[in-house]
Amino acid sequence: MTKLPPEFLWLADEDGPRILKEMLKLYGTIETPGPGNNPLILQWAAAVGLGHVYKADEVPWCGLTISYACAQAGYDYSPRGNALWARNWLAWGNAVPAGKEMLGDILVFQRGSMGHVAMYVGETATQFWILGGNQNDSVNIKAKSKADLLSGRRCAWRVNQPDNIRKVFMLANGQRTSNEAVKLS
Repeated sequence: MTKLPPEFLWLADEDGPRILKEMLKLYGTIETPGPGNNPLILQWAAAVGLGHVYKADEVPWCGLTISYACAQAGYDYSPRGNALWARNWLAWGNAVPAGKEMLGDILVFQRGSMGHVAMYVGETATQFWILGGNQNDSVNIKAKSKADLLSGRRCAWRVNQPDNIRKVFMLANGQRTSNEAVKLS
């Protein structure tokens, strides 16, 4: 794992959920520019049974990243039979009511007809901070408008929801905050 940016180092100290820990292991993976392919991304495809159809990292791989992290964490990794389509993740886990998204939830966004899927790591009043693949050709953390959210999805926990599944309030620069004045209402 490439070192997280300073404002997100706190994520390395989170003790769960496991799906978040698995996503963090992928942080910093970069798509190979040009005609080559990052063999690691192709290995993820093979590991989740998509190696026969996913042959090039120039093909969108946000869904593949989430699929691989889910598989490593022991969860369903093939919603609607094809994890590559971001909008297929709308059928994964349990729906989260709007405004109740929390740490480790899978967020599905509109982006044309294809969409984008990533993991919640925080929020401001207008944006989610998301950990995902194929974000500027790498696995990274970036802000995405809440207006683009189609649905939040939460793991179907096998025992109990981990205690650290919570809202994470952030400033526009990505710094966490506990200041009540800037928290969401």
